[in-house]
Amino acid sequence: MTNLEIAQTNSTPGIEADWDSGLLRLRGDSYPENSFALFQPVVEWVETYLRDTQRPLRLELELLYLNTSSVRALMDILDQLEDAHQEQRPVSVTWLYDAANERVADLAEEFKEDCTFPFEIVAKT
Repeated sequence: MTNLEIAQTNSTPGIEADWDSGLLRLRGDSYPENSFALFQPVVEWVETYLRDTQRPLRLELELLYLNTSSVRALMDILDQLEDAHQEQRPVSVTWLYDAANERVADLAEEFKEDCTFPFEIVAKT
């Protein structure tokens, strides 16, 4: 499998998926016209990675704003990680946020509530 790279725009996050390091990173705002079109390659990349390797998968988020359809897409990705975790696969999430933006920390906490795998919420200073 190859790496995945989607450039950040004003309304979409930058997305980087590195197969060799097992790192998926999303940064920026997410309110695209078509969330399915944006996130489908990401969902497929995660699915393929988890199917074809036994290596750890780390998801690093630095998301500032998500619209409703982006929330749903992120939930789909987290569901994949949860399923992998239930199968004893090493998966984790780190959500970085600006310490001055508590709204993002609250959003991250809402996502974390449904996850049993390691999920860190880290304030950047």
